[in-house]
Amino acid sequence: MIPVGGRFKPLGSDETKAIIDAAFDIVGTIGFADCAPHLIERAVSRGARLRSDGRLTFPRNVVDDALGRAAETVALPGFVADAGLQIGGGCVHIGTGGAAVEILDADSLVFRDARLDDLYRLMRIVGVSDNIHYGVRPVVARDMPTPLELDINTAFACLKATSKPIGVSFDSAEHMAPVTKLFDMALGTEDGFRARPFCFAVIVHVVPPLRFAAEGLAIMEAAIAAGMPLQICTAAQAGATSPVTLAGALAQGLAECLGGLMMVDLIKPGFPCIFAFMPFISDLRTGAMTGGSGEAAVANAAAAQLMLSLGLPSTVSAGMTDAKLADAQAGYEKGYTVALAAQAGADMINLSVGMLGSIMAASPEALVIDNDMCGAILRSVRGIELTDGAIDLDLIERVVTGPGHYLGEAQTLALMKSEYTYPELGDRQSIADWTEGGAKSIWQRAKERVTEIDKADPPNHLPSDREARIRAAFPIHLRAI
Repeated sequence: MIPVGGRFKPLGSDETKAIIDAAFDIVGTIGFADCAPHLIERAVSRGARLRSDGRLTFPRNVVDDALGRAAETVALPGFVADAGLQIGGGCVHIGTGGAAVEILDADSLVFRDARLDDLYRLMRIVGVSDNIHYGVRPVVARDMPTPLELDINTAFACLKATSKPIGVSFDSAEHMAPVTKLFDMALGTEDGFRARPFCFAVIVHVVPPLRFAAEGLAIMEAAIAAGMPLQICTAAQAGATSPVTLAGALAQGLAECLGGLMMVDLIKPGFPCIFAFMPFISDLRTGAMTGGSGEAAVANAAAAQLMLSLGLPSTVSAGMTDAKLADAQAGYEKGYTVALAAQAGADMINLSVGMLGSIMAASPEALVIDNDMCGAILRSVRGIELTDGAIDLDLIERVVTGPGHYLGEAQTLALMKSEYTYPELGDRQSIADWTEGGAKSIWQRAKERVTEIDKADPPNHLPSDREARIRAAFPIHLRAI
């Protein structure tokens, strides 16, 4: 059962309205630079306005019309039928994301360049983690010789590692065709991917502040033509590429989301699109991005609230700890950033697991620890459920006048696994039992869990004959497993 968030509202109703109105004003008066000429022509024909300086603006009524046509929910199928997700309405899903360039070695605690086998290993952990619902490629395989081979091998490694929905990005619009051909071959039918689009395209459609990304729009058009669902991103950094005030940063970021909406509406109205509204925060002492700050937590929660109020499927960012190791700092920064985003009703939370060092690095061990954390957070989003029989006065009477405890009651045994969530790695033993068991830290237990996953039978959802045909047709660098 996917819990529904939205109870936590960092913005009051007046504040929400003020930020939304400001975003519409930005779209309608300041607008966007660098839109492709053919899209400008189409936009103007539908009521947009082109300023004398070339900035494209959209009156509020034009944006409202596009909002009315936008998809309120987006289906993300898995590679297999029972692995799909329905995105929208505040149903909280947690996933990976980012483009980390380094991996933390679990034994030496030394960082090294990320490789293709690291990507596969991380995504395989996603596949067996109950509290991680989808996988956006968490690392860039720096051992790939060309951008095309990077995109092809990223797509292949992700689909081979997990049957859950995956998300990948593209270096160029021209790479869409070979990747979707690979997906068709994996599914075993021509146009199979169009029927089961198990991968969504992660696209940066805008370069803050308020400039469209030419290559991003070209990739968007290619993805729509291929039937690939979209997750379009804005990630301005407050104090650098968006205003220093959180309210101003939210207004600009929301405007950039609405600009993306207008581009999707111009290309194919109502096409499945998830809006990744990810307000990043600067540490203004250095200018560096800080992913684990309290400001990052509340800003992304507010972004989720704003998108939910507009009825648009949303993604925000959380879990981007600034810590370099899976230590106490990582735990508290990941904990409150992911919890606030989830409680605010973010439909998807990217970058939320496995990341270290302000999303510059990833760690398989951190990923399995974070899976534990997310289980507790998702349980907190469920809240208190007042179901039939939840308050049973006859049971209370029987216990208080009888055994004096509820441990052996049928209700306790029946609900112990549905009412409660239990950690896989978190330790709840007594100090004596923990000491007798070897006094293992959570990092040691995480290393053991990763080793178990590595040694287990590999995923088998991709039939071997289809994999062989893919390997014959494409320059696949991932070793056969």
